[in-house]
Amino acid sequence: MQDATIRVLPTGTVNQIAAGEVVERPASVVKELVENAVDAGAGLVRVEVTSDRRQVTGVRVVDDGIGMGRADAVLAFKEHATSKIREIEDLDRLHTLGFRGEALASIASVAEVTIVTKPRDRGVIAGIRVRVRGGGEPEVAEVGAPDGTSVEVRDLFFNTPARRKFLKSLHTELAHIHGVVEKTALAHPEVAFRLLHNGRERIATHAADDLRETAGALFGTDLTRALVPAGGGNRFVRVGGFVARPSHTRADQYQIFLSVNGRPVYSAGIVRAIKEGYGTLLPANRFPVAFLALTTDQGLVDANVHPTKRQVRFTHEREVYEAVTDAVRTALHGEDLLVGEREAEVFVPAPVPRRPARPVAPAPSTPAPRHGVAESPAQYAKSDRRLRQTELPLAGAERNRLPEVTVLGQVDATYIIGSTGGRSLVLIDQHAAHERILYEQVQAKQEGGPKTQELIVPVLVTFSPTEVELVREALPLLAEEGFVVEEFGPSTFAVNAIPVVLGKLEEPEVIRDLVSALVREGPSDPVGRREAITRRVACRGAIKAGDPLTTEQMQRLVEQLAHTENPYTCPHGRPTVILFSPDEMAAMFRRT
Repeated sequence: MQDATIRVLPTGTVNQIAAGEVVERPASVVKELVENAVDAGAGLVRVEVTSDRRQVTGVRVVDDGIGMGRADAVLAFKEHATSKIREIEDLDRLHTLGFRGEALASIASVAEVTIVTKPRDRGVIAGIRVRVRGGGEPEVAEVGAPDGTSVEVRDLFFNTPARRKFLKSLHTELAHIHGVVEKTALAHPEVAFRLLHNGRERIATHAADDLRETAGALFGTDLTRALVPAGGGNRFVRVGGFVARPSHTRADQYQIFLSVNGRPVYSAGIVRAIKEGYGTLLPANRFPVAFLALTTDQGLVDANVHPTKRQVRFTHEREVYEAVTDAVRTALHGEDLLVGEREAEVFVPAPVPRRPARPVAPAPSTPAPRHGVAESPAQYAKSDRRLRQTELPLAGAERNRLPEVTVLGQVDATYIIGSTGGRSLVLIDQHAAHERILYEQVQAKQEGGPKTQELIVPVLVTFSPTEVELVREALPLLAEEGFVVEEFGPSTFAVNAIPVVLGKLEEPEVIRDLVSALVREGPSDPVGRREAITRRVACRGAIKAGDPLTTEQMQRLVEQLAHTENPYTCPHGRPTVILFSPDEMAAMFRRT
C-alpha cells in the first residue's frame, strides 16, 4: 500500500503558522494583550516595553481586571480556548474584542510568556504564575500577586529567526506599539492607559466619559480646541465623536480614528464618507482629523473577516456610510469655521452640500465667484506672491514649449480656459501647472546639495505619540536635507532651520507635512529623499485649486509654464494642459 502524502501537522507547527497570521511584530503582541485586558474589565492598563539599542526585548501588559484562577490560567494557553463564545451563533452577539482563543497559544509558540494572575473578589490569597516557552509544557506555581493579570512576553521569535530578521528598526517598531495604544485608548476612553518604554512614560490617559479628553491627552489641547462634536445615525448605526474644523488637515489619513462597537478598525469606505461630509471645505488632496465611534447591532457587523480583526464588514454598508456623512455634515453646518486670520482668508461659515457647476468668468478681468470661498484682495495678493516666486528664469527659458495661449477665463476657480490662435481650445489645471513650474525651480536650487536657512523664530511642531518615535529616528535624515530639528518637549519639536528651497515660510503646517512625509513614507536613499522633498515643496507652495485668479495672473502663469522643461505634466505625472483641436471639437458636436 502506498504511503500517504497528506499528514496532520503537529500542534507546535500549527501554532507557529497561526502566529504568522496573528503575531507580525511586537505591536501585534501588545494589541492582543491589551484587548484581553479591556475584555477583562480593566480600569487601568499599563504597557511596559523594554529594548536595547536595536530591538524590542520584552513586553509586559498589566491590568486590574477580573483575573483568573489556576485552571483558567493554564487553559488560556491552549489553542482555540476562549471564554467569549460557545457556539457559532455567539459570533452574532459578541461584545468583546478578542474571541477566537488563538492569541496566547500563538504568542507562546514563538516566545516565552509568563502570566501572573489573581481573581478579583473571590477571597483568594495567592495568585498563579504560568510560564510557557516555545509552545512547551506550562510551568505552574503559586505566587503573591495583586488582583488582575500581568502578561510578560520575552524572546519574541527566538525559534523563528527568519521572522525576527524582517522586523524594522527599533523606532519603527516602537511607533507601531504607540499606534496600538493610541487606537485602543480612543476606542475605550473609559479605561486609563499608560505606556512606558524602558521605564519612561510615553503615553498617559485617564479614564474619562468624554472622548475629547482622551484625544487631548494624546494629541494636545491645540487640536482638541478645534474639535466639533459629531453625532447622528439611522436604524442601522449610531455615530458619535468629534471632527476637526477644516483648518486642521493632514496630508494623509493617519489621524482618522474609527471604532465599531469599541473595536479600533480601518475602513476605506468610512474614510470616504467622512470626506464627503466635509464637502468643499477640504482640498481634494487633504484629509481631516476625526475621532468617530460607531455603534451597531452585533448581527449587522462581521468582525471576523481579517486575521487580526483590523477590518469589519457591514450588512448595510450604504446606510452606514450615509449616516457617517450626515453626522459630519451636520456637525460642520453653521459652525464658526473662522479660526485665526489665515483661515479667515479661505473659509467662511457655509453649508456643506455638493457645490453646483460654476460658469466661466463673465469678464476677462473679473474672476468668477466660487461658493464657499471669501474672495478678497488678500487672496489675489497671496497668489501674486506665489507667481513672483516662480518668475525667476529657468534653464532653457528662452524656449517656448507651448503654443501661444490667450487666456479667456477661469472656471470653478480651478481651470484656466484659453485658445491658441483663436482656433484650438485649451484647458489648464492651475495647481498642476504651477506645481510643475515650482518643481523645476526647486530642482535648480538644489544643485550643490541642500542649503539651510535659519528661522528668525523657531517653529514648534507637535506630533502624536506614534509620530514622535519616527521623528526621533529621522532626525539625522532631516539634518541631511537641511532641516535643523530638536526635541522641545515630550511630543513637541522645534524646527530651527529649513532648506533654502522652501523660500519664505508662510505656513508652519508645510514643515509638519514635510517632516511627516519624510518620516512616514520617505525613501531611504538620499536621491529619493530629495525628490520627495522637492515634490512636497512644489505641491504646498503652488497655487491651489479653488484660488480665484485675475486674467493677468492667469496669463503670467501660462507664460511661466510655457518655459519649463516639461510643461505637459505635474511632478506626479498628471496632465497640466489639455488641448481640443478644431477637428476634435467638431467631432464632439457631430459637425463632421
